[in-house]
Amino acid sequence: MNQSVSQRMQELEELLNRYNKEYYENDEPSVPDAEYDRLFHELKALETEHPDLRNASSPTMKVGGKPLGQFKTVQHEVPMLSLDNAFSVEEFEAFSKRVEQRLDTNQTVTFCCEPKLDGAAVSLLYENGLLVRGATRGDGQSGEDITENVKTIRNVPLKLSGDVPERLEVRGEVVMPLGAFERFNEQARLRDEKVFANPRNAAAGSLRQLDSKITAKRPLHFYAYSLGVISETTQLPDSHYMRLQQLKDWGLPVNIEIKTVESVQGCDDYYESILARRDSLNYDIDGVVFKVDSVRLQQDLGFVARAPRWAIARKFPAQEQLTTITGVDFQVGRTGAITPVARLEPVNVGGVTVSNATLHNADEIERLGVRIGDCVSIRRAGDVIPQVVSVVKDKRPEKTEAIEFPLHCPICQSDIERVEGEAVARCTGGLYCAAQRKEAIKHFASRKAMDIDGLGDKIVEQLVERDWIKSPADLYRLSKAELATLPRMGSKSAENLRNAIKATQETTLARFIYSLGIREVGEATANALANHFKNLDALVAANSEQLQEVPDVGAVVAHHIVSFFQESHNQQVVAELREFISWPEGEDASSVQSDRLTGNTYVITGTLSTMTRDEAKSALEALGAKVASSVSKKTTALVAGENAGSKLTKAQSLGLSILDEEALHELLKD
Repeated sequence: MNQSVSQRMQELEELLNRYNKEYYENDEPSVPDAEYDRLFHELKALETEHPDLRNASSPTMKVGGKPLGQFKTVQHEVPMLSLDNAFSVEEFEAFSKRVEQRLDTNQTVTFCCEPKLDGAAVSLLYENGLLVRGATRGDGQSGEDITENVKTIRNVPLKLSGDVPERLEVRGEVVMPLGAFERFNEQARLRDEKVFANPRNAAAGSLRQLDSKITAKRPLHFYAYSLGVISETTQLPDSHYMRLQQLKDWGLPVNIEIKTVESVQGCDDYYESILARRDSLNYDIDGVVFKVDSVRLQQDLGFVARAPRWAIARKFPAQEQLTTITGVDFQVGRTGAITPVARLEPVNVGGVTVSNATLHNADEIERLGVRIGDCVSIRRAGDVIPQVVSVVKDKRPEKTEAIEFPLHCPICQSDIERVEGEAVARCTGGLYCAAQRKEAIKHFASRKAMDIDGLGDKIVEQLVERDWIKSPADLYRLSKAELATLPRMGSKSAENLRNAIKATQETTLARFIYSLGIREVGEATANALANHFKNLDALVAANSEQLQEVPDVGAVVAHHIVSFFQESHNQQVVAELREFISWPEGEDASSVQSDRLTGNTYVITGTLSTMTRDEAKSALEALGAKVASSVSKKTTALVAGENAGSKLTKAQSLGLSILDEEALHELLKD
């Protein structure tokens, strides 16, 4: 028995050491955190049961990976340790009891609570208020000198303000915000460059660039969570929480979610609160960290081999798991885009059972090297569709099957084409294809297009499946009697829907253009086209050069517009729609009432109290402005309401003008 246990422990050690190297040193993990945690806890349990078989170099005794050779090595004066994990409230209760027993107290212990950011741990050393060194955690005893790289992180102060200790070491996490991560990967795919598996690897990989100019281009953020070395003469509060607030006063960024609570119940309430808001946060977290707040009590509790006794991380349900691909389906979108979707052995990811995940396109299938039958890592974060992150090639079975991209549309059997230079393959069937027809009509009826109240996705699908509507124009031919025969419709609901459809027969040219679903023609572009051409006939007759005279219309968008209006079936749809829909011609052809703000670009963020964000957007556009969804150097100003988040931070870092709600009203009435 001892021999088989010893063999299993050796297997686990070898696996965990390899996974550690991939995670900490190569920034290319082959398995998700949940699989690593499972193996780690299996080894830890075996070592607890058989202490005589435990290896002194076991991964359970280590913190991370060894420093990379390309960087100068930094010795940590105070070790940067890891944390023990709890996966349930019961495990946290056991931790709390151990704390009370070791302190020999019945008094309620106060805990400092914070989100467990999933990034890369770093140490920043300040001397006389100036940043003199940045280092990775490494193996906990020594790390890599990444000073030049951390200096490029926008929210890391190079100089602290106030009465700062002569020597001050600040520890924290470097993360890549989720929105920035998605944009970074999308751009990397377009350039056929390396795509990061998750934001944590993006952050770690960015910090370990040998050229700091590359790091400077990566959208990284730093959050302080503890102190290391401090000058002996420095007087600081006994409270860990208050020390973090002191760091904030000196100019260091501290996470706004950090707070103190008392009792196990208080900690559990905090955990549930953060878990409920996890998907709305702009950074990846994999749990919550609880620390005994009193620094004096922390010192009394001390440390074990790799972790403090006074802190623990309570992990969330994993958002990345392993499962098997059992097949691949191909879905058809509104523009004919063919998306491969992997069928999976059902697996619980982040508290949700996942049985399908996107494979994006043929290039992504090739990049991943994925086959039917493969063991794959699946990731789900927020409202993002679950996706296949990587293939675990070590677990590939003997018999797997290549994924063959279809030559014909799985819905209408039309040819599938792939334009040179594009990653996406498309069905050429247009509205002839039922899948495209459904999506095109859903878009036509959507709030920002014709805004047909009550025409939901299920009703559209029923109408298309009955072959009652072959184009959006057929919506205006539907009778109340026909609508009343739909499941769960009824006479009154049918009358309301019929009236809602009729109410859209008077609209604006901008809305009409947007409702057509021309590729890459969004609201802002539709407004610009309507404002420029004044009437639809002029737009339809425009060539590529004339279209590119419109602000924000480049060669690609111009090509899509010309191609759309040259298609005979699109010409027929537009002609049919014009029998039912009208809009003001000439000066009032678009929603633009003035050109006072033409050439200006605004971004709206946060909550406005006197109007909705859509109302603010419409008001700005009516004055000729463009309203964008993201902040850039081209942004004229940011309109910031209550609870403005990362967009405000970015606007401030770019030195852009910030308008509050009062300033917005002044701008609109001038």
